[in-house]
Amino acid sequence: MGLTEVVSSFNVYNSTSLAVAVAVESRSSRARASFQWGGTIFAILLLILNRKGRKSSVQTTLLVFYLLTSFPSVLFKILRGQFGYWIAFLAVAANLFFPEIIPVSRFILFVISPDWLVDGLRDSIAGVIFCLLIAILIVIMEIREIEGPRNLECSLLCFGYCLAIPFLFFFTITYLCLGTW
Repeated sequence: MGLTEVVSSFNVYNSTSLAVAVAVESRSSRARASFQWGGTIFAILLLILNRKGRKSSVQTTLLVFYLLTSFPSVLFKILRGQFGYWIAFLAVAANLFFPEIIPVSRFILFVISPDWLVDGLRDSIAGVIFCLLIAILIVIMEIREIEGPRNLECSLLCFGYCLAIPFLFFFTITYLCLGTW
């Protein structure tokens, strides 16, 4: 076996492993983008349904933590920058005059959270497991709210919850399974 054969076999091995690594990285980045955008859309839908329905502050807080972990990176960087500071300032000022209408404390979480905490939640498997636990807690809260099959009423809010909660699970579990850690 000559030197050229050894070099060519080494290059074939490297290019094959590089192609596999790129395919895995591509699949992982698609799963992450799907988790971020899909999870955010359905968490915001649940927040809207919560504000229109029972107005549960515990569920709102859980959904804000879900959004903190799953918010798309592009939008999250905007909120953590100068624009987010101005929005937080205006929200606090509006909260001084209209405290019942504009709850500001949850939005400030996006702006003032320490970088090490946010990066640790957003870039590791711990954040995805955290989102999965939040989705489980939301399901438990919904089951407790129904109080059995006798009180089950089907309305637009019920349909929205039944649509959004499984999608929270879907995007979270998909990213948990397809993400490379």
